[in-house]
Amino acid sequence: MGFVDDIESAASLLSKASRVTVVGNSGAGKTTFSRALADNRKLEYFSIDRDVRWLTSWTQRETGAQRRIIENIVSRDRWVLEGANPSTFDLRLPRTDVVVWMRLPRLTCLTGVVRRVVKYYGTVRPDMADGCPEPIPDREFLSYIWNFEKRHAPIFLRNFELYGPHVPIFQVKSRAHARHLLDLIRAAH
Repeated sequence: MGFVDDIESAASLLSKASRVTVVGNSGAGKTTFSRALADNRKLEYFSIDRDVRWLTSWTQRETGAQRRIIENIVSRDRWVLEGANPSTFDLRLPRTDVVVWMRLPRLTCLTGVVRRVVKYYGTVRPDMADGCPEPIPDREFLSYIWNFEKRHAPIFLRNFELYGPHVPIFQVKSRAHARHLLDLIRAAH
């Protein structure tokens, strides 16, 4: 597992990558970043929430079906796949050229979720499965965000080592950092 420390190197890698996995906490900006990257690089964009995990009425798709969908996505040549769930890293990471880990502070992530709820409450946001209107976050979801670094980041790190030891990983630490990275990628094209 190789962390890329400087943003210029990350931009260079991303400007050449054909398959990018974007992961991170809820509210970190994975979708916004992934869409912009996919648009800039002319890559197919896929969302775990919209395309893999959820069916209508917040019904979770069966695990085997989720894995088959992921297998189909990662078998393609050019994509950006965003989603936090590490249970499919064994499928995603071996086919990934670069991982972008949206590793923003928890207060920033909570603010991102609040903004999303204000904008989309009661409606289906563009990157969610049909029939899954944006809810008010419950205590469990807020706890997930608040405790992400302590409970979930170590799982990410173990999975990166197991399934993607050769894959470069760049950590985005703020929204400004994400914008700067996208600006550098645009400038490279």
